[in-house]
Amino acid sequence: MATVAQINITPVKGLGLLHPDEVELTAVGVAENRRFYLVTADRGLLFNGKDYGPLVRVSPELSGDRLELHFPDGTVVGGEIELGHDVTTNFWGRPVNGRVVQGPWSTALSEFTGDAVLLVRTEESGDGSDVCVGTLIARASCERLAQELGAPVDPRRFRMLLELDGLDAHEEDTWDGRVVRAGDAVLIARGPVPRCAVTTQDPDSGEVNLDTVRAIKDYRGLRNRKAIDFGIYFDVEQPGRVRVGDAVELV
Repeated sequence: MATVAQINITPVKGLGLLHPDEVELTAVGVAENRRFYLVTADRGLLFNGKDYGPLVRVSPELSGDRLELHFPDGTVVGGEIELGHDVTTNFWGRPVNGRVVQGPWSTALSEFTGDAVLLVRTEESGDGSDVCVGTLIARASCERLAQELGAPVDPRRFRMLLELDGLDAHEEDTWDGRVVRAGDAVLIARGPVPRCAVTTQDPDSGEVNLDTVRAIKDYRGLRNRKAIDFGIYFDVEQPGRVRVGDAVELV
C-alpha cells in the first residue's frame, strides 16, 4: 500500500518549500499553498524559479494575516498584509486576478533577485495552482530517473504537493481518471504534469546541476510530440485531512 512520504507547500509561488506533517485538502487544494506570487514591476508578467532559481533560498511563513520571508543571510522581512491595487496575471494562458501586497516584501525580493518585482496575493484561494489543485509523485519514479542520470534525484525538484512511498516507478501514471483515497480526502487523478527547466535546479540552492528534462525525454519520450511528463495532477472530490504516513489507495 502506498503512503504519504512528504507534503510540500509554499505560501509564495517559487520560494522555498515547507513540509507540514498534515494539511487540509479542500476543493481548491491547500488554501494557503501558492496564495502569493511574484510579477515583474514593469509588465506584470509572472516571475518564478525559471526566472531566478535561488528564490528557493527564501523561506516564507504565513500565519493568518502575517507574512514573513526568511532570507539566506539571516534577514527576516515580515509584517501584517495590506493589499493595494488590482492586477491580472497570465498563468500560462489562464488569467489570475490578484492584488499587490503593500509593505516591505517587494523591495526585499527585488534586491534579492536583482529584478524589480511585486508581491501579489491571489483574489481567491487556489487560484495560484498551475492547472489542477494538486500534484503527486511516486518517489520510486525519482529513483528511476536517478538511474538514468547516475546521480541522486531529490523529489523536491518537482515541487509536488504529495510525495508517495510504496509505488513502483511511474505507477501513478496508470491512475489517470481513477478515484484515489489519501488519508481522509478523496482525489481524482487528472493526468500527467509536463515538466520544465525548473526541475534542473537544486531544490536548496536553485542552481542548475542536473539535466532532468533531457533524461526524462530520453527514456520516457514525448507526449503529443512536445510534453515531457513526470508525476500527475489531481482534483479533490471529497475534502479531508491528509497526514504524513497516511495510506493512499485506489478506490
